[in-house]
Amino acid sequence: MADQAQRRHLFLLGSTRPGGNAELLARRAAEHLPAGAEQRWLGLDGLPPFTDRRHDGDGIYPEPTGHARTLLDATLDATDLVIVSPLYWYSVSAPVKLYLDHWSAWMRVPGTDFTSRMAGRTLYGVTAYAGSDPSDADPLTGTLRRSADYLGMRWGGVLLGSGNRPGDVLADESALLRAKSFLAT
Repeated sequence: MADQAQRRHLFLLGSTRPGGNAELLARRAAEHLPAGAEQRWLGLDGLPPFTDRRHDGDGIYPEPTGHARTLLDATLDATDLVIVSPLYWYSVSAPVKLYLDHWSAWMRVPGTDFTSRMAGRTLYGVTAYAGSDPSDADPLTGTLRRSADYLGMRWGGVLLGSGNRPGDVLADESALLRAKSFLAT
């Protein structure tokens, strides 16, 4: 895999609120990437609904279009994927879940070689939770870690911050400290 300065980080924003706590924490982590490490930030809003067609006919999916195509191309171009999602009902947000569902389709689009091309990349998560128990984020962590494992990706872990109202995560000093080295793997 590319050395740290040649890495291409794709930050996938899964909140339904722009500039939320998870995004603020991810931006703090991104500030500590080395010079030359590329960053691309894309929102996950605007993805079409996912329809499971694996067992319909030949199980082949058509080429994605629009924002789904943009996300597929950006996903395949990245060396490091950073899922940025607030903790919603103990798991990833609906836009993140929809993005992961689209992986099932992209694995079956002729010529993308999605599964083999994802192997060896690194998947991270950045989240904020509003409760008092960090273990509430265990299902979110499990979803992302198992998704990485399924595709042979490296698991970079989850950066977890505490914050309820917008901007609260900036008062979580331990999360801000962890953000400084989180993407350095």
